[in-house]
Amino acid sequence: MSKKTRHFLRVSDLSFNDVEKLFQRAEELKIQVKKKKYAQILENRTLVLLFEKHSTRTRLSFEVGIQQLGGNAIVLQMRDTQIDRGETIADAAKVISRMCDVIMMRTFEHSKIQTFADHSRVPVINGLTNEHHPCQVLADIFTFREQRGEIEGKVVSWIGDINNMCSSWIEASIIFGFKLHISSPPQYKYVLEELDINQTNVEYFSDPLKACKKSSLITTDVWTSMGYEPEKKERLKIFKKWTVDTQKLEVADRNVVFMHCLPAHRGEEVSSEVIDGPKSVVWQEAENRLHFQKALLEFLIKANEI
Repeated sequence: MSKKTRHFLRVSDLSFNDVEKLFQRAEELKIQVKKKKYAQILENRTLVLLFEKHSTRTRLSFEVGIQQLGGNAIVLQMRDTQIDRGETIADAAKVISRMCDVIMMRTFEHSKIQTFADHSRVPVINGLTNEHHPCQVLADIFTFREQRGEIEGKVVSWIGDINNMCSSWIEASIIFGFKLHISSPPQYKYVLEELDINQTNVEYFSDPLKACKKSSLITTDVWTSMGYEPEKKERLKIFKKWTVDTQKLEVADRNVVFMHCLPAHRGEEVSSEVIDGPKSVVWQEAENRLHFQKALLEFLIKANEI
């Protein structure tokens, strides 16, 4: 019986012990970067980056990461592949996975990456789908640990759109045992209800200020995610109360940190005073995508080769 290939498509694909090992390894790899000494752990391994959505941080962190580990990266835009001309996701996965060691895919519907993984011979990593953004959230928790220690038992506040980031934060709250406060306009609460959450550690607030009380981490994202651009004008009006501003930081824990997965729209989901202020760790957060994902690449490739 052949061994099942291990993929990383959502936060819940990893156990607490898995993540702890990844965080420890990410710390070691980060030290290597600071010293400009790179262990060529993945020499001669090839990573294929498959993009349907635009990317800055995801592409850069994966491409630099595999190079620092001694491997190679090949970037494919889906519009330039036969997928864009009708080749099935399953067929593409069968071909691409025979020519590389690991694949990162950034696409729209989560069903696409799930289908791709189901037909891939090598590990597939979710670089972002409409429903999940697991690499970002685990890099965020890695950053919180660096800045403030363990996240277990803390309050994390998600303010704004209930999107893929929010979904991944929900899954992370189960693994790490923190309280998650979610606040969005009431007319968007149905998205949260569709997730059918039954755990007591997730609580919805119609008032974003109340959601930030005693919070150790306040985080947000753009109000209009990729694919929802036609709704932007309406969303700007509806979400106005959900800007993360200094008032929301003032009711939080005195050691609160602010995070944003970027790109940010100052004056919309976050004020300039917050994202550029002393409580913001968004630049450390962005850098840590590199270190966490290097650990993830090593973890998945080695798991597949055992």
